[in-house]
Amino acid sequence: MTHDKTAGWKARTKAVHAGARRSQYGEMAEAIYLTQGFAYPSAEAAEARFIKTGTDEFIYARYGNPTVAAFEDRIAALEGAEDAFATASGMAAVSGALTAMLRAGDHVVSARALFGSCLYVLEEVLARFGVEVSFVDGTDLAQWRAAIRPGTKAVFLESVSNPTLEVIDLRAVADMAHAAGALVVVDNVFATPVFSRAVELGVDVIVYSATKHIDGQGRCLGGVVCGTRDFIRGTLEPYMKHTGGAMSPFNAWVLLNGLTTMDLRVRAQAAAAHQLAEALEGHAALSRVLYPGLASHPQHALAMDQAGGGGTVIAFDIKGGKEAAFRFMNALEIVLISNNLGDARTIATHPATTTHQRLPEDQKVLLGITPGLIRLSVGLEDAGDLLEDLLAGLACSKG
Repeated sequence: MTHDKTAGWKARTKAVHAGARRSQYGEMAEAIYLTQGFAYPSAEAAEARFIKTGTDEFIYARYGNPTVAAFEDRIAALEGAEDAFATASGMAAVSGALTAMLRAGDHVVSARALFGSCLYVLEEVLARFGVEVSFVDGTDLAQWRAAIRPGTKAVFLESVSNPTLEVIDLRAVADMAHAAGALVVVDNVFATPVFSRAVELGVDVIVYSATKHIDGQGRCLGGVVCGTRDFIRGTLEPYMKHTGGAMSPFNAWVLLNGLTTMDLRVRAQAAAAHQLAEALEGHAALSRVLYPGLASHPQHALAMDQAGGGGTVIAFDIKGGKEAAFRFMNALEIVLISNNLGDARTIATHPATTTHQRLPEDQKVLLGITPGLIRLSVGLEDAGDLLEDLLAGLACSKG
């Protein structure tokens, strides 16, 4: 592991150098070790490695790989965590982290506002195997306090919710969870590793979809779970090794290179998002603009304390509902319609008919996912060009 070596480095330095592994050739760019297995110098060496692998010793690509290990070390160093395990996708990370620690009869408390696939894991998969899940309004600390009980095994939440950008008080929830002996598992995608203070705020397990800001250019899937070495290697790794949610070495190489520019990209995207949110707030075609960086956001002060910025995603509600929202999206010329986020390209999503389509109507109403809601992931285009495109789309939304 390289974490002690990098401890005094600033984030951008870690993002370029942490976890680097070089062969005897001294290559500058990280090598891609595209191999499914590894040869041993002797039968005795094979036996010894299966008993206990040493540093930079590998058995099988489903268990670990030099390129994947470099990515794990680098993201752990950036997050300030002891260790990390890379997975095939963000949802492999979410489901793996939860399933590895839970068994029938366990109790989990979760924020209600979640990405659709996360809700499926909690409501369908875990419940099917006998795990009790209680849902709360994540912004209401009284509900957390009432739901967490002695013996609660874990709490789960998105630090910034998808798609309505609610911000949850991580330190307060962590204190309550730890008092009951529960682990705190946070999907930290919207906060990004750039703005994350999750470890400092008491979070035990941090989950990322690396598909989003870590790659940042829409090229490949990936996920990662960060946490203590005991949790990652003792609880998570055995489960992931035997169930097969491993990251591809090629994807790990892409994501390693994504990390080198992530800080620059995400800060530029967040600055543009803030500029656009300020320009859109109060627009006649919109009933509300949601962005944690705006003073009007209900948890603005908390967002500034936990992250120091508003992030790369804006949400806004177009008057006129679904029809007006569709007219807006179909009029866009620069902004693309997709369901991803954290990309270099600005993306508009209509959550009610895509990412959160499976939710019953009453849950959509409860979560604020209205027919007119648009989630806008801001990319790296010129902010002025983006604003012109958005304003032209809003003009068309009126029909």
